[in-house]
Amino acid sequence: MTHDMSEKQRKIFGVVAIVVFAAVSVLFIVFAGKPIIEFASEPEQFRAWVREYGVWGMLGFVGMVFLQTFFAFIPGEPFELVAGYAFGSIPGLLLCIAGEVLGSVAVFAFVRYFGMKVVEIFFSKEKIRELKFLKETEKRDVIFFLIFMLPGTPKDLLCYFAGLVDMKWRTWLIICSVGRIPSVITSTLGGNAMNQQNYGFAVLVFGVTLALSGAGLLIYKTICRRRSEKVQEENENERREN
Repeated sequence: MTHDMSEKQRKIFGVVAIVVFAAVSVLFIVFAGKPIIEFASEPEQFRAWVREYGVWGMLGFVGMVFLQTFFAFIPGEPFELVAGYAFGSIPGLLLCIAGEVLGSVAVFAFVRYFGMKVVEIFFSKEKIRELKFLKETEKRDVIFFLIFMLPGTPKDLLCYFAGLVDMKWRTWLIICSVGRIPSVITSTLGGNAMNQQNYGFAVLVFGVTLALSGAGLLIYKTICRRRSEKVQEENENERREN
């Protein structure tokens, strides 16, 4: 009887937590999401704010990136651009990675505990199904890492999906830190070039980034389609053999 009650209480707690999380997400969109994005989209104002607060400004920026990563609806590009503008290419990269890793770890833990219902707050079932093959392929971690490395792939979705699979914490830390570098460095390079008024180089960086992102998204879609088809074929063969 005690076990039944504890199980029931656990389910109630899970439902309440998800409802609260959804409500907090909506409130964050209304009251904080837009102002943060607008602030991050004004590099001169942001750089002045950083200079005024020094180290605390850097920590504040890491906190903003953490929130951006955790609440998947906030775009990350403005933060990465302003990081390059305000801090420089490499320091901006390191600060972005710090915030994104902390956010990715928090997302991983949150989804690992509460499951699919949390993921569905931000993403449609169709998008989640696109990655279903990652649960069933033998080389899941390697493929996950390669997809994460590609610019243009939906890293917010991948972060939330990672918590649904039996991936080790150490593996996830490597993926969500190293795997973000190619995408972030292109943005911080462009932001730094704008700060130095090297607009020709900035245009070049943004052009290359756009091309890489387009290619990365195309590769991602192709991988998802082919791996899903392969998994379906393997499952069909197993059913025939049985």
